[in-house]
Amino acid sequence: MVSKNQLKLIKSLHQKKYRNEHGLFFVEGLKAVKELLNSDISSFKVFSTNPISTEFNDIEHEEIEEVDLKKISALHRPNGVLGVFKTPKPKRIDFDDWVVVLDDIRDPGNMGTIIRLCDWFGIKNLVCSKETVDCYNPKVLQATMGSIARVNISYTNLEDFITMTPLPIYGTFMNGDSIYSAELPKAGILIIGNEGNGISPKIEELIEKRVTIPQFGSPSAESLNAATATAIVLGEIRSRG
Repeated sequence: MVSKNQLKLIKSLHQKKYRNEHGLFFVEGLKAVKELLNSDISSFKVFSTNPISTEFNDIEHEEIEEVDLKKISALHRPNGVLGVFKTPKPKRIDFDDWVVVLDDIRDPGNMGTIIRLCDWFGIKNLVCSKETVDCYNPKVLQATMGSIARVNISYTNLEDFITMTPLPIYGTFMNGDSIYSAELPKAGILIIGNEGNGISPKIEELIEKRVTIPQFGSPSAESLNAATATAIVLGEIRSRG
C-alpha cells in the first residue's frame, strides 16, 4: 500500500521545482503508463486502484486507494493508474531530418499537442527555449497521450543552438512565403513562436526563410494557434517526401 511519504513525493511533482529536484515526473492513465514502461524511460513506481487487473500481469506495481489517488492526481476524475518515472537526459540531436524549435510556448495544451504532432509526423527532436513550458508538466503530459516517450526533448539557449546548427532556419509568421509554394529541403529547423507574441526579435534575426499559412476565409477570423499551425506546416513538409 502507498505510504504517506510516497503521497507527499508525488504531490510535490506537480511543481517544476520539485520535478527538477527529484529528477522525477508522473503520468496518469493505463495507456500512457504502459507506453512509457515500453520505452527507454526508466520507471520509479506504478500505482493502481485495481492491482489484480490482468493489465498488470507483467508490471511491478503497488495498490493505491481511490481516496489517496484523488489527493495526488492532476485530473478531476482520476482513472485508476499513475506511474512515476525518472526524467530522461536529452539525447544527441540528429540533424539528418527536420527539428522543431519552440520559442517561448507557454500553454500546456499547445505544448502537449506539439509533442504528439512530432510523434505523428516522425519528428524525433524537439528543442525548446528555457522559457517554454516544462514538458513534464502534468497537463502537458496528459495532452501528449504517451508521445513523450518517443520524442527527444531538450531545453537550451535558442540563439546558441540556432547559431551552431548546420540546417536552414525556417520560421512561421503571419507574413512570408506560402508554406504550400515555399522550397522545403529534406532537413531543416522549424521555429514556432509564442502564442501571443510570435517569434522573439532576437530569434527572428537568425531566421533565413519566413513561411506562412495563407488565409482563404474571412479576414476577421482569429489566427491559428501554435499547435494547429505546427500540424499544417509539418503535414506540408512530410507531403514533399
